[in-house]
Amino acid sequence: MKKYYSFGELLVDYRIYSGLSQAEFASKIDVDIRTVQRWESDQTLVKPEKEEAIIDVTLFPYQLIRNLNASIPIPTYYDFRINKYALTELNEELPKASWFKQQLENSTDRIRAFDYESDYDYIAKYMEFHKELPNNIKEVIRESAKIIPDMNLIITDDSGYYSGHSLIFPINRKTFNNLKSKKILENEITVDDLVNYRTQDLIILYGFDLTADSNDNMFYIVNHLLRFLRDLPNQNYLYCSTALRYDSYKLVDKLGLKIVWEEEKEKNSLGLESSRRFQEGDFREFLKG
Repeated sequence: MKKYYSFGELLVDYRIYSGLSQAEFASKIDVDIRTVQRWESDQTLVKPEKEEAIIDVTLFPYQLIRNLNASIPIPTYYDFRINKYALTELNEELPKASWFKQQLENSTDRIRAFDYESDYDYIAKYMEFHKELPNNIKEVIRESAKIIPDMNLIITDDSGYYSGHSLIFPINRKTFNNLKSKKILENEITVDDLVNYRTQDLIILYGFDLTADSNDNMFYIVNHLLRFLRDLPNQNYLYCSTALRYDSYKLVDKLGLKIVWEEEKEKNSLGLESSRRFQEGDFREFLKG
C-alpha cells in the first residue's frame, strides 16, 4: 500500500492507474478540467456533492475520501489493486487466523441485510472491479438473501456508507460437484442452483464474494460468518469458494480450508498477480476450544 497525504496525490495516481486524462476524468464526473487541476494541485477541496460522483466512478472507499479531502488531511494507506485502505502500516496485512478466534464475539451494528435496490446495484458494480459477473447476478443475490439472510449482508461505515459485503449462496450438491470439477464457473451459477439449506442433510455454502474496504471491516464480516457456522444446529456443512485475490485466499488457508485445485498464476487486468483456486472444508477444527 502507498501512503497518501492529500486527495490531489490520490487523484493523480488514480488517473495514471486508470489511463484517464484530466479531461476524461472531468467529463465522467461532470466538472470542467480546471476543477480537476485545482483538486490535483490541492488548491481546493472537493465539494460534498461531488464526493458522491467521484466515489461512484472510482469506487474509492468513502472513508478514504473523507480522510484526504479535508483541510487537515489524515494520511492514509491505499492499494488500487485490491481497493483497500489502512491507517497504519500495521493494519495493511490481514491478522493471524488465531486472532479471529480470540475476538470471535466482537461484532458491530454496522452490518445489515440488503434493504434497497441501490444495495444490489452498488454490490454488482463493485464486484465488476475484480470478477466477471453474469447478467442475472442481482436475481441470484436476491434469492440467496431470501434463503439465508444472515449470510448475505452489507457492512457500512459510521456514516452509513457502503464498506463491504458478504455474498454466500446455499447451493445443491450437483452444483458443488460441477464447480469442484470445473464443469461450470462461479459466474454460471443461477437461481436454480440454490436450495433451502435448512432441508439439506449436507449444507453446502458457496462463498461467492466476501470483501471490505479495510481489514477492520473484513474482520467483522469473517467473524459474522464464523459465528453463524459455529452456531448451526446441523453441523454437517461444507464451505467452499473459488478464490482469486491473494488477500482473500491467504486467510481461508489459515482457517483450515483444503485446496482442491489451483490454476497457474497470471496477472489480471488490474496488474494483480493471482490464480483461481477452489477451496473446500469446514471451520470446526479451527473453532474448537
